Amino acid sequence: MKQIIQKYVLKNSLDYGGKANPKAVLGVVLKENPALKTNVPAILKEIEVIVKETEKLSPEQIKKQLEKLAPELLHQKKEEVIEGPLKPLPNAQKGKVVVRIAPSPSGPLHIGHAYGVSLNYEYAKMYDGKLILRIEDTNAENIYEPAYKLIEQDTQWLTDNGVNQVVIQSSRLGIYYDYAEKIVQMGKAYMCTCDAEKWKEMKNKGHACPCRSLSIKENQTRYAKMFNDYAEGEAVLRLKTDIQDKNPAMRDFPIVRIVEHIHPKTKKEQRVWPLMVFSVAIDDHELGITHVLNGKDQADNELKEKKIMDCFGWKPPEYKHWGMINFEGFELSTTQTKKAIAEGKYTGWDDIRLPFLPALRKRGYQAGAFRRFAIEMGLSLNDKKVSMEEFWKAVNAFDKDIIDPASNRYFFVDNPVKIKIEKAPIKKVELELHPNYPQRGKRKFEVNNQYVISDGDLTRLEEGLIHRLMDCINFERKGKKFHYVSEDYESFKNAINKGQIIHWLPADNTVKMEVLLENGTITKGLGEEGLSKLKEGEIVQLERRYFARLSNLNQKKLTFCYLHK
Repeated sequence: MKQIIQKYVLKNSLDYGGKANPKAVLGVVLKENPALKTNVPAILKEIEVIVKETEKLSPEQIKKQLEKLAPELLHQKKEEVIEGPLKPLPNAQKGKVVVRIAPSPSGPLHIGHAYGVSLNYEYAKMYDGKLILRIEDTNAENIYEPAYKLIEQDTQWLTDNGVNQVVIQSSRLGIYYDYAEKIVQMGKAYMCTCDAEKWKEMKNKGHACPCRSLSIKENQTRYAKMFNDYAEGEAVLRLKTDIQDKNPAMRDFPIVRIVEHIHPKTKKEQRVWPLMVFSVAIDDHELGITHVLNGKDQADNELKEKKIMDCFGWKPPEYKHWGMINFEGFELSTTQTKKAIAEGKYTGWDDIRLPFLPALRKRGYQAGAFRRFAIEMGLSLNDKKVSMEEFWKAVNAFDKDIIDPASNRYFFVDNPVKIKIEKAPIKKVELELHPNYPQRGKRKFEVNNQYVISDGDLTRLEEGLIHRLMDCINFERKGKKFHYVSEDYESFKNAINKGQIIHWLPADNTVKMEVLLENGTITKGLGEEGLSKLKEGEIVQLERRYFARLSNLNQKKLTFCYLHK
């Protein structure tokens, strides 16, 4: 213990001008030997004694002692400081970080997954590292076959095609079988044929089952029988751990089992399947995962995976967990959503009322908005509650920062009615496509005294007030008739009897359009002719209303999806 303390006191003293920091030394001492955590006060006292002794030495003497005691510390490279939007990861090196996201194919990704995917991607990007998408499909009973494609699409979208490798676990069964054979041969796992309830009772009491003492040869024979002879539930391969572990979940937990359920990828070909912790431990080693970032609900699985890796003498990745994020007010269950789709309550996974990524992509959300949300949330163990209102307020603000500069402005009039403004001049109206980017050009209208406005706006036009067609002319209402007053905005602005500013379109040269709103209803109306020149997928701002994405372009009508205000 004293030798460990001394080398780190010398190192800290040399780095900081002859004055070592006892607390900093304590941290590295405990990191090297965690067992010393049981007596921190005594360790700290010993550190302070050695710090005082070291203060009497010259820099040359300190260097000489460190060279003799721990030369690797003397020649240790200074840790590279990585700048980025997130807190640094432990033991992470530029260009060598490999992270993974590992959803099961039970359905497409939702806003909860978006946080985890985004966080892993941003860390991979921060360290010039690698992001692996691993679809964990070893549980044949919980697979929705279209999810394979949906998950890959969603993940590539969220990461700007930043996934470096896609791995599907069901295609790696041979690898898991090889390691299962090895761990049996090493005597670190055994085949258990005990009744499940009886075994659970023995485990809870900390008692080993009779199968635990079987010979390696007998376990090898039993393992081979898993592939043809045993029925589902009759036999399971268990890892030998401490049968009296304080955490019952760690006691001789299963790592390989028999499942007769037909798998969408392997069909009836395979019946022996690794449990998640076994396949994950092997894959993390084989794929070179350096850092595992996931929810703290996976903490027990982390311990199990480390025990499996320890059997093979593998160095485990660095594990960092985030706290539970409770998205209040959202239905994120794939099971319930699948049922609702089957019942016709939703049109599909891309129904824009859903908080699943196919729906959010259809609306026009940008991936960067969700990544910004993940960065703002950060990697923290604290549990969080996020209401629907809070979530959309944040994500919409981040999304607007991205789309606003690129979204040209256009007029849309819903539930249109035609009005005639007496004595209105024939004129040309030019409006900028974007007020902040005049270089993009203008929208041009030729108008006379025939206009189209919304029926909702029509009811707002009070008699006796001066109203304005936005960026066009001023007029007033007298009964059911409308009369031209003037053109300039200043006279409207300074009018004592100022009324409404409303949207309009010329009665001619319009396009039919409809907008699918976020509640699933459709609003119909007319848009300006320039909208017909858009490409499908383009996002625009329907002036003074909301942003919308063109989802369908045809000669009869344009169909947009509501995005947000």
